[in-house]
Amino acid sequence: MSKKIGILTSGGDCAGLNAVIRAVVHYADQLGWEVVGIQNGTHGLLYDPPRVKTLTPEQFDGTILRHGGTILGTMNKGNPFAYPMKDGTTKDLSDDIINGIKKLGLDAVIGIGGDGSFAILKKLADRGGFNMVGVPKTIDNDLGCTEVSVGFDTAVMVATEALDRLQPTAASHDRVMILEVMGRDAGHIALNAGIAGGADVILIPEIPYTFDSIAEKIKQVKEDGRNFGLVIVSEAVKDEHGQTLQKEFADGQKRLGGIGDYLGEKIAEVTGSETRVTVLGHIQRGGQPTWSDRVMASSFGVKAVDLIREGKYGRMVAWQNRKVVDVAIEDAIAAYQEVDVNGTLVHTARGLGICLGDNEK
Repeated sequence: MSKKIGILTSGGDCAGLNAVIRAVVHYADQLGWEVVGIQNGTHGLLYDPPRVKTLTPEQFDGTILRHGGTILGTMNKGNPFAYPMKDGTTKDLSDDIINGIKKLGLDAVIGIGGDGSFAILKKLADRGGFNMVGVPKTIDNDLGCTEVSVGFDTAVMVATEALDRLQPTAASHDRVMILEVMGRDAGHIALNAGIAGGADVILIPEIPYTFDSIAEKIKQVKEDGRNFGLVIVSEAVKDEHGQTLQKEFADGQKRLGGIGDYLGEKIAEVTGSETRVTVLGHIQRGGQPTWSDRVMASSFGVKAVDLIREGKYGRMVAWQNRKVVDVAIEDAIAAYQEVDVNGTLVHTARGLGICLGDNEK
């Protein structure tokens, strides 16, 4: 039976989103289904008529696999259940979004997002009675029930390359280089890139740090005859007083940021080393996806169509034990995945002699 399905990207962008959309379009076409892309997440459903584009295989050759971002656009603000209005108030626009889906006559919606996006989409689906499945994407890799999410591998590769580039300039100038990377609440990017990029110090929000421990590591590095040090820190790491550092932007939004500069000053003070700070920022979100993100995204897209064909809704595709499976969306949201401080990668870092900011070896 022919179906009409919608697909949208929600939350922050990342590499691999277009590969998911491509997989959905190609597989759905084989089944004789129609696919429409909803623009700018649920925001596109607030217009009358809804802002959508018909998606066909001719638009999705292999070239699109190489493109970062999302051709549909995305939004990471504007909760439809408390949508910010120009007068400073909020308004519940969830019914408008639900009506937009009904106007399109969709049999199901595929949402590509993270925990925040899934919480909203699941609530909308329950209220509006429409069918949805989810595809996990987040560079933070903090969604539960899946070992990896679309975008994470590329973000780690970018951060690793940044350390590769910082190392020779650090050695040339006898400096300690500090790299601040993304990681809203979890330190997966910093930990993985720090191990891969040969960092001397890795700081993540899951492990409290002291400057004495950092200073001791920098001192040890110099005593061993090396004239430089590499430090990688997740943006969610707090200052020594336990305060979260944020920056306020022109639109009034506050975002994590500033820990790199804070550490740069403190490390210079306690070690006497010349320090420089690099904030990687949105570079981790952009650019070509790695082969792994392309393959994962493609597998997830095909599985999402399978779930619709099987009538399994309220599910999220996931990667477990080298297989694509599906799990309940509410379970994925509830099982937040921070760095396991007793896990393999933390043990690996310690075994390599990397300082994690504490006094454990």
